Amino acid sequence: MSQYRHEWKHEISLSDRLALRQRLRAVAEPDEHARNGQYFIRSLYFDNLAGKALREKLDGVDRREKFRIRYYDGDTSLIHLEKKSKRSGLGSKTAVPLTAEEAQSILDGSWDWMPGSGRALVLELYSKIRSQGLLPRTIVDYTREAFVYAPGNVRVTLDYDIRTGLHCTDFLNPDCVTIPAGNAPAILEVKWDAYLPAVIRDAVQLPGRRSAAFSKYAACRIYG
Repeated sequence: MSQYRHEWKHEISLSDRLALRQRLRAVAEPDEHARNGQYFIRSLYFDNLAGKALREKLDGVDRREKFRIRYYDGDTSLIHLEKKSKRSGLGSKTAVPLTAEEAQSILDGSWDWMPGSGRALVLELYSKIRSQGLLPRTIVDYTREAFVYAPGNVRVTLDYDIRTGLHCTDFLNPDCVTIPAGNAPAILEVKWDAYLPAVIRDAVQLPGRRSAAFSKYAACRIYG
């Protein structure tokens, strides 16, 4: 069972991002997977024709979930199917690997292999494709800078340059055209387990900023 963690999200400006980067470099470690301090993320989110996942997010439904497929820095040799869940303000993530061929078959509607994949999350997605009509809906691209702090199992991310694929769901095609997601801001996210150490709490303080429920998926879905 995946562990539920505390989450903060704040919409931030460019000057906030530059200040946070300097503070976090002084107290936390950069994500070991980052190249030159950052990496590129491409995600493909699933929803049904009624926009169930989008509607539940916008309505603030207490218990909700969404599925996505994701890879990093254009490297399709390592793709993950992920389920993000929210409950009582806490968040969790479950993930399993997919091959590029498996990911493409899901996009193509070739699902017969999924029940026998031996991966519970793949089976769950298959079940909800069949029962809820989940379909690939929106590509979301962005750049991330990430920092970790071992006490409290803290992870802090700065996400920016959020882009949408509009109606393009050609997830594995590097030439799939994306455009900026309107006036989507940069986002500070802080995640931790039982407690948030004071050194990190102090580092991410921004005068006049309040916790926000910003969703990159929702920001990109408003275009289609």
